[in-house]
Amino acid sequence: MMKRFLINFIVVLMMVAVFWALQRVFMPKYASEILEGGMISEYYEDAHKNNILFIGDCEVYENISPITLWEKYGLTSYTRGSAQQLIWQSYYLLEEALEYEKPDVVVFNVLSMKYDTPQSEAYNRMSIDGMKLSQSKIDNIKASMMEEETLISYLFPLLRYHSRWSELKKEDFQYAFSEKRQVTVAGYLMHVEENAVTTIPEPKKLTDYQFGEKSYEYLDKITKLCRENDIELVLIKAPSLSPYWYEEWEAQMEAYAKENDLQYYNFLECQEEIGIDWETDTYDRGLHLNVKGAEKMADYFGQILVDNCTFTDYASLGDVQADWAQKVQYYEDMKADQYREMEEYGYLKSYGGHPPDAQ
Repeated sequence: MMKRFLINFIVVLMMVAVFWALQRVFMPKYASEILEGGMISEYYEDAHKNNILFIGDCEVYENISPITLWEKYGLTSYTRGSAQQLIWQSYYLLEEALEYEKPDVVVFNVLSMKYDTPQSEAYNRMSIDGMKLSQSKIDNIKASMMEEETLISYLFPLLRYHSRWSELKKEDFQYAFSEKRQVTVAGYLMHVEENAVTTIPEPKKLTDYQFGEKSYEYLDKITKLCRENDIELVLIKAPSLSPYWYEEWEAQMEAYAKENDLQYYNFLECQEEIGIDWETDTYDRGLHLNVKGAEKMADYFGQILVDNCTFTDYASLGDVQADWAQKVQYYEDMKADQYREMEEYGYLKSYGGHPPDAQ
């Protein structure tokens, strides 16, 4: 019986190992395309001694440079953002992050208040797959799943991605068991391209401007979680020209901030003070800022934060200084690499970009 047990145990172990190896191969690597899919997993290397934790969608991870906050104000920060990050995803990512660290300030970008239901499996995956297994991840999956999705396919992604066999590329094998290139700096996704705003589309009239119950439920949860952990919560609306931010939405956010004694800043209202030039400071005609705009935004916002919030002095610690010196170097190297690619190819070939005629 012992021999039979050992044989069965070895067979099961081998099956688990094969399943794990196949899962590593078949999961998307986000190494040369859709870099946003690889951002969530990068957090765990930086989950320590951050004064500020940003949560939200592309309006934070592309519009604010953590390196500028460090160089100008000595503030350490990380942007735990993901593409079309829904507010409940922000909550569970924050909940999980507090198991690793306790920032002085959490900054939440309010654009996702417009969504009250799950939107897309593809965006769900980019916000969830990179999380380590935890109760926060399980709760995030349950809150985010589309009707046709299943919990088990998130816990065991091979069940979802096994059909990728015909799409596998060299990078799927290259990075199956080794780390790929880091795509962000402290969660910031850099773009150096300059594509000026040409037209601003007229806003569409909505049948209902009221934010949904689920959005408010999770905004309350974020507010409560921050208060329970003695963290200052700051709400912002980033200075992106699209999607359109309606006056009715603005009124709701102003009222919520007042009722809950929170700081709220709509940076659409102070673009001139920030110094944003929509001819040179956006890479996609006003949807997001490029690195020039993100540095201006961080410089402006950083002054507001140091004037209105209290921060732990991490900047004087030797290990923090060494860590951020490396981040600064990586940031400058990435910027130089992107400018070289732009000059050579006209687009960011190795940073998830596409030729202009393919967009």
